[in-house]
Amino acid sequence: MGIIKLYKYLDAQGGLAMLSKGNIQFTNATKLNDPFDCHPSLIDFSQVPIERARTWGKEAIMDLESNRFENNRDKTWLCSLSKVNDSLLMWSYYNCHKGICIGIDMEKADKYLSRIIGNIILGYLKFEVRYKDIIEKPDFFKRNEDLWTYQLSTKGKAWEHEQEVRLVIVDPSRMTPYYVPSELEKNEFIDYKEIRFVPKMGGECYDSVYLGVNIDDEKRTEIIEAAKKLNPEIKIYQMKVDADAFKLQTELLN
Repeated sequence: MGIIKLYKYLDAQGGLAMLSKGNIQFTNATKLNDPFDCHPSLIDFSQVPIERARTWGKEAIMDLESNRFENNRDKTWLCSLSKVNDSLLMWSYYNCHKGICIGIDMEKADKYLSRIIGNIILGYLKFEVRYKDIIEKPDFFKRNEDLWTYQLSTKGKAWEHEQEVRLVIVDPSRMTPYYVPSELEKNEFIDYKEIRFVPKMGGECYDSVYLGVNIDDEKRTEIIEAAKKLNPEIKIYQMKVDADAFKLQTELLN
């Protein structure tokens, strides 16, 4: 994939945290806001060949194969980015245009997300999301394509406006920086899938910051200061309403 720059939409507080800490967050695939994300139901396991069903029965074979894909989902963490920085719907999702969008130079980020610590290789995969109708789901037993990739990179057409690219890490090591959401910190037992992994990146990876049309003045100042501290060369843009069309314009502030 030749995409060099990708964008992360965040609310103002989340964006400030990302810029202040110089990291990027990965969330377990079961904790995303679309219940179909990476779900085994994206794949058809019902067409069990007669010879496979003779010993264990059709239902047992279906469960066996679909459980493997359920396990894949459980051990996968994703970071969702976008190919665009001016989507009206994306800006609306993040606090009614009060959030920010961070431009990430993926060529520079790669050396931080793919590295070796001791004997452990910390790598990631990158998938450009394909938007399809669920009725198109492939037959597992024919396997005409890489179904693991299909599982991790397929979404419904209703989300097509996101133009999403996914960064994927599988079964991340605890050597990768991580945190537990604050609302769960006091729990005696925490589901491993609730953990967010937050590998750190160098300031040069943060190419640009776009400030929402309605961003609060106080947050705006804090975000600009954090961005400049992280990368003095970072470009700061203010999003503005285009008076002649239903689209956003950008104004370079520095």
